[in-house]
Amino acid sequence: MVEKLLEGSKRYYYWLLFLVGVIAVCGIVYIYQLINGLGVTGMSRDVSWGLYISQFTYLVGVAASAVMLVLPAYFHHYQKFKIMIIFGEFMAIAAVVMCCLFIVVDLGQPQRALNVLLHPTPNSVMFYDMIVLIGYLLINAIVGWTTLEAERHDTPYPTWCKYLAYLSIVWAFSIHTVTAFLYAGIPGRHYWLTAIMAARFLSSAFCSGPAILLLLILLLRRLTGFNPGKVAIRTLATIITYAMCLNVFFYLLEVFTAYYSGIPGHSAPLTFLFAGYEGVTSWVTGFMWVAVFCTVICLTILINPNTRTGSYMPLALILLVLGTWIDKGLGLLIGGFTPNMYEGITLYLPTVREIAVAIGVYAVGALVLSLLWKIALGVKYEVGHFDGDEETGAEAH
Repeated sequence: MVEKLLEGSKRYYYWLLFLVGVIAVCGIVYIYQLINGLGVTGMSRDVSWGLYISQFTYLVGVAASAVMLVLPAYFHHYQKFKIMIIFGEFMAIAAVVMCCLFIVVDLGQPQRALNVLLHPTPNSVMFYDMIVLIGYLLINAIVGWTTLEAERHDTPYPTWCKYLAYLSIVWAFSIHTVTAFLYAGIPGRHYWLTAIMAARFLSSAFCSGPAILLLLILLLRRLTGFNPGKVAIRTLATIITYAMCLNVFFYLLEVFTAYYSGIPGHSAPLTFLFAGYEGVTSWVTGFMWVAVFCTVICLTILINPNTRTGSYMPLALILLVLGTWIDKGLGLLIGGFTPNMYEGITLYLPTVREIAVAIGVYAVGALVLSLLWKIALGVKYEVGHFDGDEETGAEAH
């Protein structure tokens, strides 16, 4: 199926060339960071995680979100998702690749990543995070490629593949749960020290990830004519709506607990994020209110069934992604580090070089996703599974 990569229009090759150019330019910036150290970033002794880890956290959720297609399709035999499930699995692969790259660039010296393998520490959450990420990458690659090959030859996929897909459901929950434990297990960071951190991560993942997937699918439909079907789009939009409502509910629980308990350590990070703390304000305050605005507008659109799948749906999805990206990205990181364990405040601002390296990682992810989706589209076009509103498309796989 790799030959499908060579079958494309000029627009397709221009897009790949553009991504390679971005990767090359940003790669030079990363080499500069590699030579001069993490001092070129905005991180410091008090703020040891920054833009890189915030993107890692968000993208783990995007990877885990593939379960929102796999679970209905394999557990409940919901055939309408079959036509686009491969795109969710391939998006998970691209997301995990970006997760690993963000970890590498955050380490400063890439060879340090080998210490997890050369000196395994079973009592370390980071050790298990590495296992679940690599395992999830392999599972999605094997299941996705095998089912796509079976679809191409119009044959049933092997039975073992179905059980591996079942395993991927459990694995999807585990990758984001373990990531949440990385935060919740750190004492002295009151914003992260909460029992529902994993639940918050999962609810956020199950709305933001499918929202990104649906946006890309809608873009794909406009560019190539691929149609997952109105029923599948409507069902996925409904899942996104419920997950987003749950995500907002969990966040409001944190707000209530922080302020009603009267414990300064729990309320101080929220106060800093939304209003500043002891006269010290940060650039992130404005972004947090933007996230609130995006959340209110997107829920207003999504909760109403008449507007959920109408012309306003792409706007709602964009606002949802933006709102969750701010909250779960830099908002989560800066809130956790401010105030610090000594009740001091160290402001953090990503540098231009830091942002450039992050853009380069996203360009790598976009390249991986483009190549994988090109193969999937080529196969679906070849076998006629290109329209989910048709019976053949709905029964794909």
